Parts: sequence; C-alpha cells; structure tokens
Amino acid sequence: MSSEIADLSLEITTLHSAYEDGVEPQTIIAEVYRRIAAVDDPGIFIHLREEPDVTSELAVLPPFDPEAYPLWGVPFTIKDNIDLKGTPTTAACPSYAYNPKTDAFAVSALKAAGAIPIGKTNLDQFATGLVGIRSPFPPPKNAIDPEIVPGGSSAGSAVSVALGLVTFALGTDTAGSGRVPAALNNIVGLKPTLGALSNSGVVPACRTLDTVSVFALTVPDAWTAFRAAACYDANDAYSRKINLPPLRTPPPITCIGVPNPTTREFFGDTYQAQCFDSALAKLTDSGVKIRELDFTPFYEVAEMLYNGPWVAERLSVIGNLISKNPEAIHPVTRQVISKGGSLTAVDAFRGIYRLAELRRIAAPLLDEVDMLCVPSIPTFYSLADLGADPIGPNSRLGTYTNFVNLMDLCAIAVPCSPRNDGRPGSVTFVACAGQDASVAALANVLQRNAEVTLGSTGKPLSSPLPSSTGLLNGEVAIAVVGSHMSGLPLNHELTAHGGRFLFESKTAANYRLYALSGGPPKRPGMVRVEGGAAIALEVWALPIKGFGAFIDDIPQPLGIGTINLKDGSNVKGFLCESADIHEAVDITSYGGWRDYLEQKTTT
Repeated sequence: MSSEIADLSLEITTLHSAYEDGVEPQTIIAEVYRRIAAVDDPGIFIHLREEPDVTSELAVLPPFDPEAYPLWGVPFTIKDNIDLKGTPTTAACPSYAYNPKTDAFAVSALKAAGAIPIGKTNLDQFATGLVGIRSPFPPPKNAIDPEIVPGGSSAGSAVSVALGLVTFALGTDTAGSGRVPAALNNIVGLKPTLGALSNSGVVPACRTLDTVSVFALTVPDAWTAFRAAACYDANDAYSRKINLPPLRTPPPITCIGVPNPTTREFFGDTYQAQCFDSALAKLTDSGVKIRELDFTPFYEVAEMLYNGPWVAERLSVIGNLISKNPEAIHPVTRQVISKGGSLTAVDAFRGIYRLAELRRIAAPLLDEVDMLCVPSIPTFYSLADLGADPIGPNSRLGTYTNFVNLMDLCAIAVPCSPRNDGRPGSVTFVACAGQDASVAALANVLQRNAEVTLGSTGKPLSSPLPSSTGLLNGEVAIAVVGSHMSGLPLNHELTAHGGRFLFESKTAANYRLYALSGGPPKRPGMVRVEGGAAIALEVWALPIKGFGAFIDDIPQPLGIGTINLKDGSNVKGFLCESADIHEAVDITSYGGWRDYLEQKTTT
C-alpha cells in the first residue's frame, strides 16, 4: 500500500477513492509530510505546521461523506497573508506578524467542508509583486525550472500544489498573483469574481481589488475548493452572492475575444506567441469561435494599477510601518509602495474617473463575446533577469493580468500544451463578474484537450470530464431556439441572469420555424402545428429569481409556452402565435435557427 500511496496524485477524486477503499487520512497526511521533506525547499513555507498537530485534528473529522463534506481529508496550504488560527500571519514581514485568534472566513469554510490545513506559504511581501522573490525568507524554487522565477505574489502556494505536496492552495490576487504563479508552475489558478470569496481575515493589498484565489492541479479540484469556500459573509462589506453550480460542460458554441495581432505583446518571445496560437487552434477545434479585438483599452487599464492612485491604497495598509521602521520592508516593496505617499485625493478621483471612461470604452468589446482568452504571461523571466532589473520584468508579467480586477472581471489560468522549448503553456479565460462557472467550464475542456501533465509531477489527469448537470434547487429550465442560443447575439441575456447550459436537443416533429421580420438581431418564431418537423434547440437552466427579469424582455410576438421534446419530455420555452407569422419566412427545412444562419451566410 505504501508504494501506491506514494504514487497518488492527491486529486480530490483520487483521494476520495482511496478513502472509500479504507485508506486512513492519517496515512495521507504522513505522505504529505514525507513529500515535503523529500522536496527540501525551505522557501515554500513560512510556517509549516507540526505533523502531530495536523494528525490530531483528523480525530474530529465527521464520518466520510464526500457529498456533505466535498473536501473530506483533502490537504491544502494557505498564503501567509490569510489567517489560520494558532499560526502567525506575517505577510512575509516578521515585524508585521500577529497571531490570529480565528480562521479567515474562507479558511473556516474550507475546514467545515473537511479540508486539512498543512501550513502557511511564502509570498512577495504584502502581496506586492508577481515574481515570488520579494521576501525576507528564501524564495521558493519554481517547480518546473529552478532558474525561472516562481511567480508571485502567491509563490509558495503555487509551488506547493505544482510539486504535488497538497491538493489545492489559497492565494490572493490583486494584479495577477493567483494567475501568474499558476502559469509559471503548470497548474490552474482560479481568480474569482471580486467578493465571491470573503476577505475577512486577509491582510489587504488593495482592499477594493483583492480576492482570495485558488490553486490546484486541475480545474475540477479548483472549482470544488472554490464552491466550498464561496459563502456570503455579512461582515465583509465587499462580499457578494454568486451563482456557483457544479462544474459542467460548456455550451456547444462559445465566442471568445482575443488580442488581435497588432495588440498582442510577447516582448520578442516567439515560443510564447506560437504557444498561444496553438491553444487557440485547439479551442477552435472544440467548436469555439475566435474574435480578434483591439486590446488597447485593457492595456491602458492595466497600466493604472501601479501608475495610478491604487498604489496609495497599498500604502494605507503599511504606511505606519514604513514611517516607523522602513528597514522592515523589502527594499523593492518599499520602493513600489512609497510612491503612494505623493498621491493626493485629487489624484484618486482622477484615477476613478479615467477607469470609468476606459471601462465604458471596453464595454462594447466585452458585449461582442462570451469571454476573453489571453496568454497568462507574455514571456518568462529568470532569477538572473530579476537580479539585473527588479522592476521591469515584474511589470511585464502583469501585461495580461493587471486589468482584470480593476474591471471587475473573473478569470482562470489553465495549462495548455507546452511550448516548443518545453516550458509550460498557459492561457487565461476572462469574463464579466459572476461568470465564474462559464470560464471554468471552458478551461476544463482545454486542459483535457491539451493532454498536459499535473504540475511538475509528470502524472496525467484522472478527474473525469463532467457531463451536463440537471436542475439545481431554485432553477427552472427554458428551451431557446433562436438568438439566445450559445454563440448568438442574445445569449448574453441568458448568462447575465445566471443562465447555464444544460443540453442540446430537438423538439418533437410537430413544429415549424419562421424567420420573423424586424431586428436587429433577427429572430425566429416557432409555431406548434400538426405534421411539422423536429427543430434544434438548447435547454438552459435559469435561477428562478432571474427568470422573471429574463422573460420581461421578450418582445412580441414571442412568448413562453410548453415545448414537446423528441424524447417525450416537456420544457418551457419560446413559442410564437400562428396569427403573427403572416409576414414571416418559413425556414423549417433548415432544421434550426443556427443552420439557417450558417447556410444563409454562405449562399
């Protein structure tokens, strides 16, 4: 059994299978500490808990029940700017250290789901940096290549996952700290919608932009941990309630926006450019539609993070420490944050106004697509590069990450096929707030299609691709036959109300489809008849609270009725009164609205 345990990937499904077979969690924890000792990297942990202390907590675990406790017996690490009761919080600054009396809200939620904290991990001091070496402690070694920076600020958390020491880890993300280290270490980095995870018990960097993030080897593991931690916190003024269904298959057609060739930036790294093109090709093969966009507005937003008033927000956290004990602050961190002292309230308001203008400029671009796809990082940097220039490479690593939180977007970095030189590939899916489930669904497909191994372990993925799920409590099903289908102009009206794709199907053979007059966008009308045909459709789930708002926007002559599906079941969906189609064109022979549009375009 010992050799089998040593070979475990520590994915959640793998662990739970082992527990079902009778393996004790004490055995798994012993294996975790064996792996930590074997790695022998003093830079990963700032505080590694004593193994007996961790083992003693296993006695209070409830009986094994992965449905009730989805993280039962699952080991994880915590970035050391997040509170763990009984373990000091330092934010990588010993002079700042304190002993929290309670767990951070997110940590408490994870422990309630059965997760086991192993220790507190190293970071760029006060979560200021994307390189992972701005710490008074030894920097963790990149899990893939020790000559490359590990990425920050959540360096230790990312490395602990990539090495297979734990199943998942908590980081934080303000400028990309939950995504850049993921890309550099060949793992998944989930950056939630702001407020989806509580920041209670987290040392702030920029409180208005911070979020706790999740690292894992696979998208399903990251999603499971995220769902367990995503509880509304009434004591956190920035906490938000977000719809988080189980991980699912993505819609059949997803339109993603990517930087056009003119606005792609790789700083001369042709391998990285080729890797991004290869990832886009795999997405296209899976049915994704690519739309090239001018990314200039997003880059302008990104530049504001460290060249705008948000630097002063960082200073508000540690200003007293800098003034009283400046030597306690890492010299590069001090240089970056001290700039905030020259900014005024007038500068702050000017920055807020400019951000609003840029968000307005970018809004039409986001409206054109379901999500964005960008390289997670534009290129790689070595420790030697940072020794020569501590600032420049760090800034460039944030090219595709710095704009995300400023624009209130969610994101997930996911491994894709390696570069031609063997370095890990990674792209990031980005979407509007609340669309976390959509980006995770597509990221899961890409990770599987890329056939990548897990972190630096060399192990293949074992978690199965989830199938479409049924309705959850508080949801209703609705069938759409026209422009609300995936990839079409009105699909965003569904997703904006929390809609999620369930499955494709066809009606029973007693309907006719018509192209209605008016628009844009053009819409079809489906009428129930005797002796009709089967019409292609999609079935989506909508939260009941969003259903009313959704149907309020439906224009005449369309309405909601009962649709008979080919399998004999019924579902609510769009129908049209037969009296209102006298000026419409019968397009039933095409079999569905999407085929009609495609054939009309090609003829």
